[in-house]
Amino acid sequence: MHNVEYKAELRDVEMARAACRAVGAAFIATLEQTDTYFRVPSGRLKRRECVGEPTEWIFYDRSDESRPRLSSFTIYSDPQARERFGVNPLPELVQVRKVRELYLLDNVRIHLDEVEGLGRFFELEAMVSPGFPVPRCHAAVDRLRATFGQVLGEALSVSYADLILLERESADQPVE
Repeated sequence: MHNVEYKAELRDVEMARAACRAVGAAFIATLEQTDTYFRVPSGRLKRRECVGEPTEWIFYDRSDESRPRLSSFTIYSDPQARERFGVNPLPELVQVRKVRELYLLDNVRIHLDEVEGLGRFFELEAMVSPGFPVPRCHAAVDRLRATFGQVLGEALSVSYADLILLERESADQPVE
């Protein structure tokens, strides 16, 4: 599966909620998610645990760019993940805990995230399908970026896991 995604800092969550309503995005749910990332030779692998939902394993690969980019991903159930990645524990890399407000507009998922230890973020994921090819997904993401522009901060090129690892690394550096 593929999606076109974009992530940025979120400056004003109330204005972002108002913008979601203004564009007609449907509020779906508030989700408490814990993503545990594992060391894998290529791409990224995370186990997503969400209160009230079955555990998912998500393997994805995308470039680290701060502009909208294409992401390839596969979602596995627990039994499928054991079959694909083995029954032995994988080396854990980092855990990301967040509360996600999920909105949906056509094929685009809009996330307003509060990430523990990092702050608030905005994410768009436009699902690619026969009715929504990649160019159409890019156009939808670009329109929504313009709509939400006043509430967005700096665009992010990396995942929340990468941000947490960067913070850990900088905390370990001695101050001169």
